[in-house]
Order: sequence, then structure tokens, then C-alpha cells
Amino acid sequence: MISPLAYIHPEAIIGENVEVGPFVFIDKNVVIGDNNVIMPNANILYGSRIGNGNRIFPGAVIGAIPQDLKFRGEETTAEIGDNNTIRENVTINRGTAAKGKTIVGSNNLLMEGVHVAHDALIGSGCIIGNSTKMAGEIVIDDNAIVSAAVLMHQFCHVGSYVMIQGGCRFSKDIPPYIIAGRDPIAYCGINIVGLRRRGFTNEQIESIHNAYRIIYNSGKNVTEAIAQIKEEMPMTPEITYIVSFVENSQRGIIR
Repeated sequence: MISPLAYIHPEAIIGENVEVGPFVFIDKNVVIGDNNVIMPNANILYGSRIGNGNRIFPGAVIGAIPQDLKFRGEETTAEIGDNNTIRENVTINRGTAAKGKTIVGSNNLLMEGVHVAHDALIGSGCIIGNSTKMAGEIVIDDNAIVSAAVLMHQFCHVGSYVMIQGGCRFSKDIPPYIIAGRDPIAYCGINIVGLRRRGFTNEQIESIHNAYRIIYNSGKNVTEAIAQIKEEMPMTPEITYIVSFVENSQRGIIR
């Protein structure tokens, strides 16, 4: 299962049933779980922590030092969960002193050429399209779809169940359950198809839609809109999430 042409540092910890292709480099201070497939020319560098059942394609680099001039060699990690597909030439940098770790959850698909910068937090069940670039300390919640060639500014937050159009760039937060697109990026309605596929009921979808009608179409500013939602709408889990997301947004939400 391990090619004689691979290099594995003697201090690296490798689980059971791990396939390692030729010309793979696995550094010291690396922990790899069970049932992973690491294809030729992948690099698993210092500080990487990889769970179970992942497929890592040729040219991927996990755990490289951050592209941050403030980094001073501190002990940090790049942590990957279970059952992810990490395609060709994906780069996932490890953390800095800011948070200490970069995290990619489980059951994600990171397509070719994706970059995950230092201290990023990507949830589970996400799809990230080809050549999308995510700057430092971004957060993407579970089950988000980010299309190809998207540029995401540092510290931005993307909510669950969103769909972001290919080629977008943004420096504000994208709240949950919506479609975001155009140039400059803007709210384009709620992600009805995605929500139905994920099992949301018509009642849940209509409630989400009503909340965004208040936020985006009532003529009120964001603070006034959130106050109206709290006053007029039942605080279901979906509405509570929307309200919490908007209230805690550090960069403000897209227009």
C-alpha cells in the first residue's frame, strides 16, 4: 500500500490501510488516520493532522507554512476531518499564532487549485469550486457551495446552505440560505433548490424567505430589519441562525 518511491519521515504516524503513491512526501509531526488514499506527488507537511477515509490527489500540499509575514515558526496545525476529496494542486496552509490551526471538516469536496489560507475554518459538507481562493481566518459554515474562481477576503464569513456564483469576489459576509452573485456581489434570492434537496420543508423555506424580504426588500437598515424579524417572526432554528449571523457579522453582510 506504500510505494517504495514515497518518503515518509520515521516520526510520522500513519494509520491502517493507507495507500501512499510514488513521490509522496510525508514530513515529521504528521498524523494520518485510517483508510486514506494519498496519490503521487502529494505533500503532507509538518503539522498536518488528517482523519480517516480522505482522498488526496496529485500535487496537493497540506500543512505548508502560512503566507503571512507575521508567522514566526510557531507550532501550529492544519487539520483535515474525514471523507474529504482534495483534488489536484489544492493548498491548505497551517495556522498562525492568531488561532493556531487551519481546519477543514468532513465530507467536503475541494476541487482543483483551491487555496485555503492560514487559520481558516471550513465546516462539513461543503463544495468549493476550481481555483477558488480563501484568505486568512475566513469561516465557511456547513453545506455551503462556493463555485469556481471565487475570491474571498480575509475574515469573511459564509453561512450554511449558500450558493455563491462563479467568478465572484467579496469582502463582506454572506448570510445563510441565500444565492449570492453578480458584480459587485449581491443578494440574489434564497437557495430554494439547494434547500429542497437538503430536506427543508416548504414552511421552513417560506419562513427563511420572509426573513430576507424584511432584511433586503423592506427599505429598513439592517438593525431595524433584525428588530422587526425578532418582533414579528417565530424564532425557529433557521430564523435564529439568520439573526445571530447578521448580528455577529464583523464585516457587515453583502448588499
